[in-house]
Amino acid sequence: MTAEIITIGDEILIGQIVDTNSAWLGAELDFLGVSLKNIVSISDSEQAIMDALSLAHSRADMVLITGGLGPTKDDLTKLTLCKYFGVSLRFDEKVYSDIEVLFRSKGRKINELNRNQAELPSNCEVLPNRRGTAPGMWFYETGKVTVSMPGVPYEMKEIFSQEVIPRLKKQFKLPFIYHRTLLTVGIPESVLADKISKFEDNLPEQVKLAYLPSLGQVRLRLSAISQSESEAKSLVNDQVDQLMPLIARYYFGEGSTTLAQAIGQLLIEKKMKLSLAESCTGGQIAHMVTSVPGSSAYFMGSATTYSEASKVDILGLDSTLIQQHGVVSKEVAEAMASCVRGRFGADIALATTGIAGPDGGTEETPVGTIWIALSTGSFTFSKRYSFSNDRAMNIQLGANTALNMLRKYLVGIDLKD
Repeated sequence: MTAEIITIGDEILIGQIVDTNSAWLGAELDFLGVSLKNIVSISDSEQAIMDALSLAHSRADMVLITGGLGPTKDDLTKLTLCKYFGVSLRFDEKVYSDIEVLFRSKGRKINELNRNQAELPSNCEVLPNRRGTAPGMWFYETGKVTVSMPGVPYEMKEIFSQEVIPRLKKQFKLPFIYHRTLLTVGIPESVLADKISKFEDNLPEQVKLAYLPSLGQVRLRLSAISQSESEAKSLVNDQVDQLMPLIARYYFGEGSTTLAQAIGQLLIEKKMKLSLAESCTGGQIAHMVTSVPGSSAYFMGSATTYSEASKVDILGLDSTLIQQHGVVSKEVAEAMASCVRGRFGADIALATTGIAGPDGGTEETPVGTIWIALSTGSFTFSKRYSFSNDRAMNIQLGANTALNMLRKYLVGIDLKD
């Protein structure tokens, strides 16, 4: 079964709000085994709605519409659906009664605009809205399903979960889709693709591989569609077993696991405490680490020593190191890591110093240069990285790379490789 989503609203087109509804619906459809083919955002106009419906019905089995069901004059979805299907509005007493109950519970009176929300296309099946005044509508015409729901996210989610999903499961035999998403860090998408190209070429026809890159990380999603849950799982799991040896060096988890979560678990297992000294990353690593619930079990603390003076006064760096080697240097990075480990009484520490940009770079040390160091007391390692000209990217890449350095050390990967 294929689907298309139509979101209606000028506020989406001009960037006043972000279309989170489509992302949520896409995930729900995927879980149901419905293949989402298109997402279209259109303006609040009759012609735009008519054109979008016509095109969507020509290429999808189901069309999900969100938005345009409010009580005001710019909400045209109901009237346009009537015109599209060639029907008229009818007054629904049950919907009106539900609106009355909702308004009484809030101590409000119904006006004519609210009353009009009980007028619905005569050919629709009403989808009760328990969290608002605009009901959803289910149409089944010429073998196609059309569902219209409010644009308010919590109302849309309630209607889809409680009303639409049961109808889909009852009316259609849907396949089972199974995904596993493997998380990698420290390898560019193109390099990873080249590394596993033979594996990808030999995938069974029923299994699909998708690359989902982000800053410093790539997710590999393996998917299979089958009428049998056990067959879909077996197909994917067999391929994961073959893929894992190829990506083991870069693999840190599955699904929604974050790099910080994976590292936290490693620190707990090894009974090690972590501290941080950040300059150019500005506390981003500490933010990532402390975003994990329970991080107090292994995180001792951090120092965001942005200025040269703070590196000396707070961390206790020897000022001559900065004078001799410069603040963005191997020597300063390693000293920062060593000092902050001692300051917090940690077993292991990370430090960053660099030029995030957009200004401050030189020919010798351009913007995007970051030194990252790791110190355990008995072992110290540092490496220079060259990232981009974009400040936000440099901060995030620096943080991800530092955490990956820590991950590699904790799982026994040689940091020099």
